Amino acid sequence: MPEDTPITVQEKKLNPAVKTALEMGPILAFFAGYVLLKDRTFEIAGSEYSGFIVMTALFIPILALSTLALWRLTGKLSAMQIMTLVLVVVFGGLTIWLNDERFFKMKPTMIYVMFGGILGVGLLRSKSYLSLVLGEVMPLDAEGWRKMEFRMMLFFFGLAVANELIWRTMTTDTWVKFKTFGLPIAMLAFFMAQSGLMSRHSTEEKDGE
Repeated sequence: MPEDTPITVQEKKLNPAVKTALEMGPILAFFAGYVLLKDRTFEIAGSEYSGFIVMTALFIPILALSTLALWRLTGKLSAMQIMTLVLVVVFGGLTIWLNDERFFKMKPTMIYVMFGGILGVGLLRSKSYLSLVLGEVMPLDAEGWRKMEFRMMLFFFGLAVANELIWRTMTTDTWVKFKTFGLPIAMLAFFMAQSGLMSRHSTEEKDGE
């Protein structure tokens, strides 16, 4: 094979139920473990750690294994999945190292600010970064992508603000429930609310013609 021939990994089809289980499994495992351990403390190497910190330590390898499984089964990972794993490792590691749960609670804020910022840069540069990630499942025309990216940018910034307000003003129990159930429900509600935009700007009919 010539040296300049690029090496590509063929994307594989994955059962949607398996994909959903791998994506949501780590989050649900964290929630279940937190419910079981939240009132306990653990002494490790002479230091006391709360159940939240222990579950954070367990969540990191669980998410890493789930992400690895997705890569092995599909042949690719999205930029969002890679950045999420990196930030979980960084902020989760700081949480464990400093024995301070605040760092892990900040993680969603950083993720959503980063995603919103990336979409904002794309809008300023007239480049559709979102279409690179969702183009296969949401075939839209150029105007549709601009509108969707602007709305999603505002949505991500709104989630970042909501996360900050909740973890800074409410209990850890409330934040864990918000992270486990509130954020996915908000994401689902957002995309359902965009059904009109997707219908008006869909290119599927044009492709069929």
